[in-house]
Amino acid sequence: MDVTDGQTNRRALLSLADLRADDIVAMTDLAYRYGQAPREFAGRLSGVKVGLVFTAPSTRTRTSFWSAARTLGADVLPMGATDLQLSTGETWADTGAVLAEYLDVVVVRTNGPQHEMVDLARQVPATINALSYHEHPTQAVADLCAMRDHFGDTGHLHLAYLGEVNNTARSLALLAATLPHMRLDLYGPEGTGFTVDELAALNAIRGVGAVRQFDTVPAAPEPVDVVYTTRWQSMGAPRPEADWPSRFAPFAVTKDLMKQFSGSTEAVFMHDLPAVRDQEVESDVLDGVGVTSLVANQARHKASAAAAALLWSTGESS
Repeated sequence: MDVTDGQTNRRALLSLADLRADDIVAMTDLAYRYGQAPREFAGRLSGVKVGLVFTAPSTRTRTSFWSAARTLGADVLPMGATDLQLSTGETWADTGAVLAEYLDVVVVRTNGPQHEMVDLARQVPATINALSYHEHPTQAVADLCAMRDHFGDTGHLHLAYLGEVNNTARSLALLAATLPHMRLDLYGPEGTGFTVDELAALNAIRGVGAVRQFDTVPAAPEPVDVVYTTRWQSMGAPRPEADWPSRFAPFAVTKDLMKQFSGSTEAVFMHDLPAVRDQEVESDVLDGVGVTSLVANQARHKASAAAAALLWSTGESS
């Protein structure tokens, strides 16, 4: 969805699907520069009023947006689930009409569907998706920054994602489908991935089979540069199936699995956090014991991605 304000150049960042490859590259370059020298960006958003609307628990995303906004010189108002009349039944559109009177930017993190943010963005053009049930675009930007730190050139990377297709996986898939030469293989229990139509739509973006999907991990999978996983109970919600732990167990990331996916060079590990240790990933893998883990750098670059999103949405990215 393209929501812009002609007078202020403010625009919504709701989905990577709304961006072209060069937009994603430019935003990642901006995030990376911020990550290298945050103080050089101090005061860039002086006087801008930013609302952090977080209706679901958050550690890293909330803190990173607060930190980036403060470094940029913005005034920040954090708002939780009980701080807004959303909790009493008011619509997102009506809430947005009020917030538009007082705020320049609204950063939203919910456990709900993306259309809530669309309703809000019609009132506040500079609305940023900090996480919805469907997608996590700023996490993808942080991930690209972490990969750039390690690999330098991220243009020809091949990623393997293990587990359920959730918001993080959708954002990774949009990266692979949009950026030239990137590829993504998804491995997860049958019925937890993209539908046939969703997969076809992703691969139609640049007309190649950049995203593939499998329901088993073979003994000798195609080697990759990155092995990525997320928590199996996405958004912290319990799974309804009684047998889900046994269905997901073959997709747990262990040291042996990391070796399986490594070719002539070692595959590195990534996780968006929070993690359930020794469930979807062994603690040693998460902590980088005997393998290379980019997890700490991913978390650090969440502030980089937040800063880039704030600057891009307010038209101050140049």
